[in-house]
Amino acid sequence: MKITLLSVVIFCAVFVLSSEYELSDIVSARIESCRGCSLNRLPEVKRFVMDDAPNYDRVEVKFISGAPPELILLGEGDHELERLPLSHLNQEQCNELIQSKGFSNNKKSDL
Repeated sequence: MKITLLSVVIFCAVFVLSSEYELSDIVSARIESCRGCSLNRLPEVKRFVMDDAPNYDRVEVKFISGAPPELILLGEGDHELERLPLSHLNQEQCNELIQSKGFSNNKKSDL
């Protein structure tokens, strides 16, 4: 496989452009996942997707047949900023990840 300087420059430009954003650029998020399939094999992620994610402001859960669980960060005009896989995380880590991106849980605590 021949790698040219142009190929390296294009790769670097795409990488920098696709990953360069600030938390203030994030307008909303979408979690995409199948409803069953792989989600059933990931009980921690399934609890996050079904129980926790709907309680976050500006976060939509979208079920797509066969889709692996992913957090998609969106900017203005639903421009995709970043796509983060969730399948290697547990429920607590999923919550920490989404909170680290500036989303807050709007669920009322049981006091």
